[in-house]
Amino acid sequence: MKLFEDEETDRRFGRMQWRMLFATMIGYTLFYFMRKNFSFAMPGLQQDCGISKSMLGNFLFWGGIVYGLSKFLNGVVGDKVNPKKMLCFGLLACTLVNVAFGFAPEIAARLGNGGQGTGNGSVALALTFGILLVANQFFQGTGFPPCAKLIAFWIPPKELATKMSVWNTSHSIGGGLVAKICGVIMGLGAIGAANQGVGMWRWCFWAMAILGFLGLALMVFWLPGTPKDEGLPDLPGTGGADSGRPGKSGNSGESGPSGAGAVRMVFLNPVIWMLGLINFTINAVRALVADWGPTMLQEAKGFDPGSTGTVIMFFEFAGIGGMLFAGWATDRFFGGRAPRLCVFLMVLTAALFAAFWFLPYPVLGAAALCAAGFCLYGPQALTGVTATNMATKRFAGTAIGFISLFSYIGVSVAGKVSGNLAQSSGGWRLPLMVAVATAAAGAVLFAFLWRARADAYGD
Repeated sequence: MKLFEDEETDRRFGRMQWRMLFATMIGYTLFYFMRKNFSFAMPGLQQDCGISKSMLGNFLFWGGIVYGLSKFLNGVVGDKVNPKKMLCFGLLACTLVNVAFGFAPEIAARLGNGGQGTGNGSVALALTFGILLVANQFFQGTGFPPCAKLIAFWIPPKELATKMSVWNTSHSIGGGLVAKICGVIMGLGAIGAANQGVGMWRWCFWAMAILGFLGLALMVFWLPGTPKDEGLPDLPGTGGADSGRPGKSGNSGESGPSGAGAVRMVFLNPVIWMLGLINFTINAVRALVADWGPTMLQEAKGFDPGSTGTVIMFFEFAGIGGMLFAGWATDRFFGGRAPRLCVFLMVLTAALFAAFWFLPYPVLGAAALCAAGFCLYGPQALTGVTATNMATKRFAGTAIGFISLFSYIGVSVAGKVSGNLAQSSGGWRLPLMVAVATAAAGAVLFAFLWRARADAYGD
């Protein structure tokens, strides 16, 4: 798609656009490495450190709440600061926290007696893990807002669903690779069926921290800033280059990213609120696999740690196909109106989660779970696309942060409720049926947005 009359400007903009896209994909994948590794360390934390499912569920609950609040607050901040510096700062902070995770028993030993040694489940050790998880989740919230801001500044609205869906594959690439890497790491520590992964949980954190340091160096030298930072003009049709600066006129007739503009475009926008509720349902369903999937597959379906990592990897990689399909289909067949496609995808997600439990053979159940990943990740990506188009580039970070607050309330509730239900009911049937009902509720909420317009740049 030709954006500028000047050939050299158009070529350079196109090259920098793809560079931005792939650099932010790598950066966000690294954030994912250092967030989702905790789930694969959990079986080892239970056996090696004596931490119960209920306690782990509490960690996930409060960590998710903090992550959601952090994405919201950093979304507002991200509309006002240099996105490259923000992303690099967050990546460094998460890397350091993951190093500390691996030394948690030693840190706990300094906080209170009995923190070192195995199987004692001391209060000091549990407190250390809880504090580190909350800190990690707070700094994780600095990852998505700068990426969303850069995407909104570099990619025109008519291409956003397709190209942002390409970017959103970073979620599944990160989730899939961390599943396989950490599954192998935990499998190396297997000493019989009752001791899978004992002693190896530390390397789930340290290995990801090493990758985080390497990726940070790449981001410093390769990640571009906004078009203005790179000496290029602003995207045609989305406001002038100064539309995000106080005192300059933007595309919606307001002076920069003011508080009044954010209130109108985000906080008083019924579509944004509905997208927030939808994000709650999508991420509550996704959290069952992302947070409890390794434990659930081992306990309910009899998979070993290595096979569990493979299943979760295919679930995530199926999500890549789902996101690419959903983005392409939205632009090609639905005129950018993503909610219409998402209604059907969420119905299929509910049916496939039910099939995962009821199919008689573990392999068939795993196949149904992977197919559910294909259907679920499309809506997960397209809520961000819709929010960006409805809030425009001026408030993209704020809108993404706001709907992400709902997302990780959903993650927090699902993490806690799933762990408690599994422990109290003695199995995973009840948590899965709750996930099926939640996916169906998401389909209903998407149906309320059937008539929503594609974007708000004409306001």
